[in-house]
Amino acid sequence: MISTPIYDFVSSYARFSPSRFHVPGHKGVQLLGPEPLDLTEVGGADDLYAPEGIIAESQRTAAGLFGTAATFYSAEGSSLCVRAMVKLLLSHRPDGSSERILAARNVHRSFVSAAALLDADVIWLYPEASVSPVSCPLSPDALDRALAELPEPPAAVWITSPDYLGAMQDVSALADVCHRRGTRLAVDNAHGAYLHFLPEPLHPMDLGADICCDSAHKTLPVLTGGAYLHLSGRCPEAMIGDVSSALSLFGSSSPSYLILASLDLANAALAADFPERLCQAGEQTERTKAVLTKEGWSVRPSDPLRITLRTDGAAAARRLREGSVEPEYADPEHVVLMVSPGNTAEDHLTLRDALGSAPLSPPQVLFPPIRPERAMTMREALLRRRETVRAEEAAGRVCADISAACPPAVPLVMPGERLHEDLLPLFRHFGIRRIPVVR
Repeated sequence: MISTPIYDFVSSYARFSPSRFHVPGHKGVQLLGPEPLDLTEVGGADDLYAPEGIIAESQRTAAGLFGTAATFYSAEGSSLCVRAMVKLLLSHRPDGSSERILAARNVHRSFVSAAALLDADVIWLYPEASVSPVSCPLSPDALDRALAELPEPPAAVWITSPDYLGAMQDVSALADVCHRRGTRLAVDNAHGAYLHFLPEPLHPMDLGADICCDSAHKTLPVLTGGAYLHLSGRCPEAMIGDVSSALSLFGSSSPSYLILASLDLANAALAADFPERLCQAGEQTERTKAVLTKEGWSVRPSDPLRITLRTDGAAAARRLREGSVEPEYADPEHVVLMVSPGNTAEDHLTLRDALGSAPLSPPQVLFPPIRPERAMTMREALLRRRETVRAEEAAGRVCADISAACPPAVPLVMPGERLHEDLLPLFRHFGIRRIPVVR
């Protein structure tokens, strides 16, 4: 029987209903509904960034379910975990490694902000071929060559898998290369928390990653903001012991106990029938993909709980919304639909009806190679005075922020990089009209 100590505590506190002379200001009075369970660090509630009681117990349960050396909670999504991971990788780098991180270019903006704030030296890995700036496929041979060209191993290699389009990296092979070359593999697995609970686990921690983050709320029955930071047994004890401190460096001192309670309750679901329901959801998703393929839609390979269509994304999204379906993501050439056990068979029928049997063709676009010159460090660019100019006027200027990004949060140009005219078609394609630049 899986215990749920966080949920049990907040439920008991709500039932006991003491006079609340503590924050938050609603005092448990229901306006939206969940206020009685919305607590702060009252006596017995433990401390997320120095857990010794109910949070520590719940995190140990989660680690057991995921099969990790340690798992930590975040109430601020994977973005908080990403920032903590960058700090941990730099502070506890392997012996003989440099203070650099070798990162696939399609990083989330939270990685860029962390690297800038910590003044990390990032070397970018570019794809040999890619269908979109949000994807950066990386072969083990390409990674091996990139590592061989460095004078010393980096502190870590950073990849995103699955990415926003659902493309999955060969984590096992990439981990082997990293370990042979004396570095660690870090994975932004924000969209793949469920992968451990498949009949054949595909979670990065099952495949050899050293450290990774999951947005639990994206695919598990968890409130928005719930996330995990996982570490493997290959990480030193000092690194594991420093995780809470790294999280507190970037996180709020008032984490949501509603979110923490949902992570706690998810443990019970994951230990019960969720894996079976997950398997059924995957089978239903495959059937939907097969029907869409038969009707002429271009269905891209993706992780098991995602349907990615190569199409006129804007038109497809309009068609879906007119049919009472809200997609996860759409860009000019793709529309992405995320599935979970929470979707019913009727949902899938509604989706197929909304798309219809008249597939939409995507625009034919050739993405230029994005390899801007670095004019200054990311930290320098973020801290400089800036001005905002039209994209057409930005050529030759130095990017000053992370706002030149394609949806949903992958920067096309990094702070400190010099913009050039070849990027203008890409900016127009993704609707980027104005760009902050260094004054």
